Formats: sequence, structure tokens, C-alpha cells
Amino acid sequence: MVLASDIPVAHTPEGGWKGKMPPPILESCTEPLAGDAFDMRGLWKAYAVEVNGAPVDDISHVERVEQGGNRVVITSGAIIHDMVCDGTMENGVNDVNGFTGAPLTVAATWEDGKHVLRPNNEFIAVTRELDGDVLIWTINPLKRVTRMRRIEN
Repeated sequence: MVLASDIPVAHTPEGGWKGKMPPPILESCTEPLAGDAFDMRGLWKAYAVEVNGAPVDDISHVERVEQGGNRVVITSGAIIHDMVCDGTMENGVNDVNGFTGAPLTVAATWEDGKHVLRPNNEFIAVTRELDGDVLIWTINPLKRVTRMRRIEN
């Protein structure tokens, strides 16, 4: 069995990745998902986005979610956010902000059926949750909700 912890942690390359999405990080991982994790693996495409409750036209977001054990890797835009969902800063996202490029340190957990991200372990900034076959990505500080459908497993 190849555990998620056997695979080196990935980070966003300086300046972000460009062009074609980089290859999967956890492709060789055979570890089953942790007991409190839900399966959001796959390639997802936005079909509806709201900001402050109002629809916006930008539905260009695409993200790949990889999982193994308690580890999650989200690749999207120009970033690769690789994390262990154990509530620690050390094992959370230690990378760059996808919007600003500034350094980012985020604790990741599974809570009440959601994947939760807390910058500096202070407040819930981002959640992902499944509603049927829809992945809902919420960015709380921006009051942005993106609904996505899986386009590839």
C-alpha cells in the first residue's frame, strides 16, 4: 500500500503553474480515505457562481481534487494546495494565496460534512461540501459561492 504520507508534499511553483494543469500528486496513493473524509476526488467545473447572493457571469473555475488518507491536494488556477486535514498549521496549506500570491498558512479539517480551511487557524475562510453530485466551494471573506459539477473522475 502506498500511503499519502509516502508521497512528498507539493507546492505551487514560483509564479504559479502555467498552461496545462500539472500531473496529479497522489496518483500512486492507494490509501483509503480517512473515516471523516468525504470523496470529492475528480476534476470539477463551475456552473454557477454567486457573490453576496447575486449571480456572476464568471464560471471559468476548474479544479482538480486528489485525496488519500487524510490528505487533500487541490490544483486550480495557478496554485497547488497540498494539505493534511488534521487541524495543524504544520500539515495544512503552507503555500501562496491563489488570488494575491502572498504567503499562506492554513489549517485544514473535516467538520460536519465539510472540508474546512482556517488561515492561521483563526476563522473559517473556505469550505467545500457535497450536495448530491455538486461540490460547493465557499469563500467566506469574499461572500463567494461556487457550485461545480464533476467533469472527470
